[in-house]
Amino acid sequence: MKVAFIQTSPEFGRIEENVESVLRNIRSPGLRGVDLIVLPELFSTGYQFKSKRECLALAERVPEGYASGKLIEAALRNKFHIVFGIAEREGGKTYNSAALAGPGGFIGVYRKAHLFCNEKKIFSPGNTPFKVYSAGKAKVGMMVCFDWFFPEAARALAVKGADIICHPSNLVLPYCPEAMVTRCIENRVFAITANRVGVENRRRGERLKFIGTSEIISPKGEIMRRASRNRVQVGVVSINPKDARDKRITPLNHIFRDRRKDMY
Repeated sequence: MKVAFIQTSPEFGRIEENVESVLRNIRSPGLRGVDLIVLPELFSTGYQFKSKRECLALAERVPEGYASGKLIEAALRNKFHIVFGIAEREGGKTYNSAALAGPGGFIGVYRKAHLFCNEKKIFSPGNTPFKVYSAGKAKVGMMVCFDWFFPEAARALAVKGADIICHPSNLVLPYCPEAMVTRCIENRVFAITANRVGVENRRRGERLKFIGTSEIISPKGEIMRRASRNRVQVGVVSINPKDARDKRITPLNHIFRDRRKDMY
């Protein structure tokens, strides 16, 4: 199957323009025939909300909202699966979420478990389990950005059968691109980290520069594709999801069966 990331540079609050930018990439020849696309965290709104109130005004219900609807339509029309990071509104709360849609429509949503820094002042902590979904030839799981810092997140998805971890991100710390190599090795899974580029400086004394370097990593830790640090970019790779189902390290070592849960 062919998998892809789209590395974006959203303009804060310009939802329609940000969505249309992604749709233009989806329509490009480079993504023709792709089976799975991953977009960055908060791809439609931008990242740096000044307040809960501002976030609530820009967030949307999933799957009924504008950005969600446009991507669900694209998945239906083009017969692919897509994971996108979205500011989700439910009642008076907002969540930093990732949603999955496919050729049959909306599939599911995951709400970020581990909120980073000022996200704690804006979003409610995620209340959805780490769950694995069928996406064509592969089983996929979702985590969002800072979840990478907690190895339990990737391990939970791998134990539940994920072949691919879809990882919408807005990375500012420099460590994640290399750390995801380890996450893939220790769980024998593919990972698609879709990050953004650009700068946001909407809060006094808090200039955020996003590091790009979106990437697709193999179950053996190979960097199959990595984007630049400063450009909007699309990355496409052909993979075999079955490569993620062999959990043996040697003929006598299996990454799950060899766990010493009695000692942890």
